[in-house]
Amino acid sequence: MVQATDMPRNESGIATVVGILRQQLGDRLQTGEAIRNQHGHTTTYIHTQAPDAVAFPRSTGEVAEIVRVCAEHKVPVIPFGTGTSLEGHVNAPAGGICVDVSEMNEILGVQAEDLTVVVQPGVTREQLNTHLRDQGLFFPIDPGANASLGGMTATRASGTNAVRYGTMKDNVLSLEVVMANGEIVRTAQRAKKTSAGYDLTRLMVGSEGTLGLITEITLKLQGIPEKISSAACSFPSVDAACQAVMAVIQYGIPVARIELLDEMSVRGVNAYSKLTLPEAPLLLLEFHGSEYGVTEQSDLFGQIAEEFGATGYQATTSTEERNKLWQARHDAYWAALQLRPGAKAISTDVCVPISRLAECVAATQAKAEEEGLVAPIVGHVGDGNFHSLLLIDMEQPDEVAKADAFVGWLNDLAISMDGTCTGEHGIGQGKMPYLKKELGPAVDVMRAIKAALDPDNILNPGKIVAAS
Repeated sequence: MVQATDMPRNESGIATVVGILRQQLGDRLQTGEAIRNQHGHTTTYIHTQAPDAVAFPRSTGEVAEIVRVCAEHKVPVIPFGTGTSLEGHVNAPAGGICVDVSEMNEILGVQAEDLTVVVQPGVTREQLNTHLRDQGLFFPIDPGANASLGGMTATRASGTNAVRYGTMKDNVLSLEVVMANGEIVRTAQRAKKTSAGYDLTRLMVGSEGTLGLITEITLKLQGIPEKISSAACSFPSVDAACQAVMAVIQYGIPVARIELLDEMSVRGVNAYSKLTLPEAPLLLLEFHGSEYGVTEQSDLFGQIAEEFGATGYQATTSTEERNKLWQARHDAYWAALQLRPGAKAISTDVCVPISRLAECVAATQAKAEEEGLVAPIVGHVGDGNFHSLLLIDMEQPDEVAKADAFVGWLNDLAISMDGTCTGEHGIGQGKMPYLKKELGPAVDVMRAIKAALDPDNILNPGKIVAAS
């Protein structure tokens, strides 16, 4: 299992910075052990590396001042949203200051006529959509967790709606970013497109806090569809379900969401969410559009699914029924934990071209069974992305070693299929060994960018690429 490596600490610099920031922020700088551990903790197997202090800024100016002080004394700065990342993104391997943006949670302006919104990074996905609802608008990126929009931007989040609406990189128009020297930079204006210079917005989206701290985000919005229909159907095998997904995408049916749960995941969801779904591979779908369009899409999918042996196909426009289905999907992580009480859940994701999806999922299931691992699968399969959730007894070294080998094998398999070791979790600490395998010399280009923008390696060090 990947273990986060400690890095050299600047003890005198850290002590000096903590003293300065305590004077500036008062009780908005916390150094208690519990809160520090909370801000190093991630929902993963990577061990916690706590920061030395946690700062709670309320403005871009305060973030800039924190970074300036840290830059002067060469002390690491680690941004923190809600802590839902999975690959050790918020750990502090060299200690330093965690910048928790939860108090920067204002929606600064909605430009309804332009379908845009400007938010601070601590605004969460659910908070934004609640604010937008009475204006007939919504923000479509839905990674499941109620993550902060700053964190979603920094990790290039995706989720259940990506097959229709794209990922964060497709929905961020502009950013305000504090650079490693404390300078405040705006990456673009609010126009829907631009060819003005380097695309700094896309450079920052997915940079995981290693190139700058995001302090303001301009996002694209969507109109709430006239009609929304959700559907579910079961298949005789995961392969059949994946083949149906491939056919739907190739036919060009504009599904908004298309999610896979294997039979083990369905079993867990039934128990956890009090549902009675058949314990067989399941596809959950959602269609957006006009009443006629939604009906047509749903009927076309039903015809395709039937060709691959689907049973029990049912569609509903009832808000209550739709919410019940999708809440069950979002609870799949917690439901899976009930399949093996006391086990630790290790979630990993890969993404492959849609033409290789069925092959990759089937191989993953077979490998888990061969190794005797409990590993339910769920996935945003409309874009070839799926998750394997390993349920491991961390007190059994042999089992931990098997899980470690399995994750490595799956990453290598996806890369060999012209896919990626991570479709949406990001690299952080956990996937660093596989980035070089996937991208080769491009990693050296990333390292050069990091060194140019952050020469003292103070911005979230030890993530994505190792310092040269």
